[in-house]
Amino acid sequence: MVNWAILAPVIIYLVLVYIIGYYSYAFVSKAKAGKGEGFLSEFFLSGRDLGGFVLAMTLVATYVSAGSFVGGPGTAYVMGLGWVFLAMSQMPTGYLTLAMLGKKFAIIASKIKAITIVDFLRQRYESNAVAVIGSIAIVVFLIASMVAQWVGAARVLQAVGFSYHVGLAVFAITVLIYVTVGGFRAVALTDALQGTVMLIATVAIIVMTIAVGGGVSNIVKEMYNTDPALITPYGPKNFIAVPWICSFWVLVGIGIAGLPQIALRAMAYKTSQAMHRAILIGTPVAGFLMLGMHLAGAFGRVIVPGIQSGDLVIPTLTAKVFPPFFAGIFLAGPLAAIMSTVDSMLILVASAIVKDLYLSARPNTSDRSIASLSTIVTAVIGILVFLLAIKPPSLLVWLNLFSIGGLESTFFWPIVLGLYWKRANGTGALASMIAGMGTYILFDRVWSRPFGTHTVILPMLIALVVIVVVSILTKKPSEEVERRFWGV
Repeated sequence: MVNWAILAPVIIYLVLVYIIGYYSYAFVSKAKAGKGEGFLSEFFLSGRDLGGFVLAMTLVATYVSAGSFVGGPGTAYVMGLGWVFLAMSQMPTGYLTLAMLGKKFAIIASKIKAITIVDFLRQRYESNAVAVIGSIAIVVFLIASMVAQWVGAARVLQAVGFSYHVGLAVFAITVLIYVTVGGFRAVALTDALQGTVMLIATVAIIVMTIAVGGGVSNIVKEMYNTDPALITPYGPKNFIAVPWICSFWVLVGIGIAGLPQIALRAMAYKTSQAMHRAILIGTPVAGFLMLGMHLAGAFGRVIVPGIQSGDLVIPTLTAKVFPPFFAGIFLAGPLAAIMSTVDSMLILVASAIVKDLYLSARPNTSDRSIASLSTIVTAVIGILVFLLAIKPPSLLVWLNLFSIGGLESTFFWPIVLGLYWKRANGTGALASMIAGMGTYILFDRVWSRPFGTHTVILPMLIALVVIVVVSILTKKPSEEVERRFWGV
């Protein structure tokens, strides 16, 4: 039965999202009419005019997802405080991304008029094959990741009384409407709203969890009584070993700059001051969100024991520690985290199909046709993800981490070395992307924790060796590439 006292604040939040989508539609309509930078730039990059606060929030909100607000706390519920410590390796995500890519990426992307990550790779390496492999990787891994997010959203809406499938449908319809009508601008502006909601919700949830549990000392004591391993850095059965901890600093720390949906933010800001402001705001906000939500998940083992699905921990905990109306307000936090990630992925997958694959084959397509195709493709992808999410996995954090590792293994070195190493060429980049993606999928199936590390480590090392060796052994990039990217 639907709990309307909890549902009412969630409905108010969804109405605000629709209003932002309607506001953004005015910019998309203007671009369709031929005014401004053009439909592609507006729909997929919001005209490159994000300010510092919006950039910080869209960066944080895009990364802080169902994995951080639902799946991660659910895993902390099972693994204890060790998983909280592990999650904090994500704190410098925004700083590392903007510091590594930052000014250089934005300047070059604007100079070569790149609208997508694949645009950048195609022009940097003068290779259609690199663009095709990159587009395929984006579509495959981001669809897998979106499935995890949509499952998380349905779990949250279960807490207000919907069935899993009705909650899934409500979420799918909302996201599809505001993304298809408002494009990247709607994504960025809703991210600003969602980041703010996430921050407020995290403060409220962790404070009330500690209060209901009788204080941190009492909760930790109860965790120890349940299982002493819950308060160690290694978790039950020493699952979180030292090599695993170290590898997470690559997977969810440094390697995040290789995620196309995150790297894209480094192309979309207005000024260098906006970038610096985004670093100052985004880093502590991301750190607090990670700490607060994962602690709440771990402490939930005492407050709401006996939960069978880890993905239901935060929704159940929120409903337990708040009166119904306030529970609805703060359940909007996890929902915002999920929505802010899904919309970014959806727009990126659509851009890979429309901009990077279709338009590369049919460059003379009219803006009107592109606009129609973009809307149709976005809707079809959303429907596909909805169908795939009907039968959910037990812990969505693993599906989310699989997608993150796959994208990093494919894109990290071609993006970073493409900016900072002149000798990197198309042959090396193509070989690196194939080697990184191929070995990651292979190891995930047959050797998921090589030498105790996360699967991503060996594929990223292999991808680095391949791009360096192949680039050195093959032809240098053309003089045109050197002139356009380095001015020499």
